[in-house]
Amino acid sequence: MPEPLDLLHLGRERVIGVYLLETEGGLALFDCGPSTCVPQLKERLRERGLVLGDVRHLLLSHIHLDHAGATGVLVREHPGLEVHVSPVGAPHLVDPSRLERSARRLYGDEFDTLWGELAPVPRGRVHETTDRVLGLECFPSPGHASHHVCYLDAGGTLWAGDAAGVRVQPSHFVLPPTPPPEFDLDTWERTLDEIEARRPERLALIHFGVAEEPAKHLSALRRRLRSWTERVGEGASEEEFEAAALAELGDDAAPYEQAMPFWQSYAGLRRYWDKRRRAA
Repeated sequence: MPEPLDLLHLGRERVIGVYLLETEGGLALFDCGPSTCVPQLKERLRERGLVLGDVRHLLLSHIHLDHAGATGVLVREHPGLEVHVSPVGAPHLVDPSRLERSARRLYGDEFDTLWGELAPVPRGRVHETTDRVLGLECFPSPGHASHHVCYLDAGGTLWAGDAAGVRVQPSHFVLPPTPPPEFDLDTWERTLDEIEARRPERLALIHFGVAEEPAKHLSALRRRLRSWTERVGEGASEEEFEAAALAELGDDAAPYEQAMPFWQSYAGLRRYWDKRRRAA
């Protein structure tokens, strides 16, 4: 059973966790977290008798900073590290300047505290994913982000990134992460169809832990994706949306809000509806 390496983001447990897995090409990390968590990543590796140089591959779900922000820093320290990322995301690893400008507009003065350095990755270290990566099935999984991919191993573990939502174990609450600018409900529901058709045995979530009973989990994600999208479409303000989310989560709220701040979820849902209304 895979277990997350808890990166203790901003000192809090169960917010960002990445995974070690054996592949046909050697030891790999599934996602790597932000640069602010590199010391914790190295400590988690040391606890397993490993150093960064023992990791041969980095399998990225997508390029959002909580999942992939440390990529360039890790490759700079370990130049032999091979990075696998979607064709849509690859150019933004090689030249992260546009990604950083966008993120700094979103996070303002908190950017450096949250994420740290965003370093470029040499083009020769970046490999665009196809339908097979290091013996794993790989498939596009947009909806949360256009550049998102999932990986499925022969044992039935779906390395899900954010495509299967946020569920901070042991909580059973499944939260839909809907940040701007790319959230799209119909696209994400098609991704959930693709995941369900593969009948995974378990879901390895970055936020946070391994979810058993995937069918039940994905059904809960579908319901909340629709209900949260409808809530904003019906005119809920940011304050009303946040209050409703906090009421749903109750005592579980703190790690969820750090993993996926409610203001970001609201902003992505509001942008989704604004785009639909302009198109109409």
